[in-house]
Amino acid sequence: MTYRSRMEDGQADVLGAPYRSRVIDLGHDEEGPVVATLVSRRAQAPTGRAVLYVHGFVDYFFQTHLADFFTDRGWDFYALDLRKYGRSLRPHQTPNFCRSLTDYYPELDAAARIIRDEDGHDTLLVNGHSTGGLITSLWTHDRRAEGWVDGLVLNSPFFDFNARWLVRRPVAAAVARVGRTRPLRVVPLALSPVYGQTLHTEQRGEWTYDLAWKPLLGFPVRAGWLAAIREAQQRLRGGLAIPAPVLLACSVRSFRGTSWHEAATMADAVLDVEHMVRWAPGLGPHVTVVRVDGGMHDLTLSGPAVRARVFDEMERWMGAYIERPVRVDEAGEATEAA
Repeated sequence: MTYRSRMEDGQADVLGAPYRSRVIDLGHDEEGPVVATLVSRRAQAPTGRAVLYVHGFVDYFFQTHLADFFTDRGWDFYALDLRKYGRSLRPHQTPNFCRSLTDYYPELDAAARIIRDEDGHDTLLVNGHSTGGLITSLWTHDRRAEGWVDGLVLNSPFFDFNARWLVRRPVAAAVARVGRTRPLRVVPLALSPVYGQTLHTEQRGEWTYDLAWKPLLGFPVRAGWLAAIREAQQRLRGGLAIPAPVLLACSVRSFRGTSWHEAATMADAVLDVEHMVRWAPGLGPHVTVVRVDGGMHDLTLSGPAVRARVFDEMERWMGAYIERPVRVDEAGEATEAA
């Protein structure tokens, strides 16, 4: 069966046509049944190329314009809502919680097998945002022998905590110790409301998304999750060996205020972008860093002119390191772009 027909498996997605979603059964954990959700949208003409998008913390896939970018260039688009996030969150679960970032490997493995084996793609690009960028970096490194990933695009990856050294190191270590014995304990580490205010149409932004899945003030931060992030960041900062080419894109500056200011719409209001740049060289031998002036934390949710530059940089990098982009004409024929 061809990959175009297999992509029709699953059910209609909450985004509506042409999006489909497929539930991945992941068994049970201490809270009960666990699932992940693979959203898919096919390009107009088959090319054998696919991209897998993985969201960040307090997030899920809703960025249809990102899918447009890829499908317009002949890439079938997939997005994974990880366990306990978005479409995969169940009433009995602690939102966004994990004990280790390797908890997400089963759904990433399943998604890669579906895309590669069941749907028959021969090229896979992985696109991770924020915490998704941290997760996919480690997963791509750990699964390098499988040869699944041909390229990795990181959108403002969560490589370090956005705090002073004392908080990032000694305090985080103390909280991590609590996380081993009382993993569900809530720690006083709340997300700034500023970022949500820059995004949602009910605030000062241009985007509409489900506030039950991506609340403006986030979900409570648990000690076990914080310990998992710290462990993963320590491992990443020790150096990885990702063989595939990597594009790391981030803003030129961070916004450090805790109340609304127009400057937040032109900067990363969640993480310290200097941390991303600092640790980028340790990902592997082929790392490209692009810094986008005026970029927000999710670069693809920046203002129209800025996100256009982001997509231009992605297309240039894809053409140089993956394959020449594909354009689809009015007759539905796929051809390599000049």
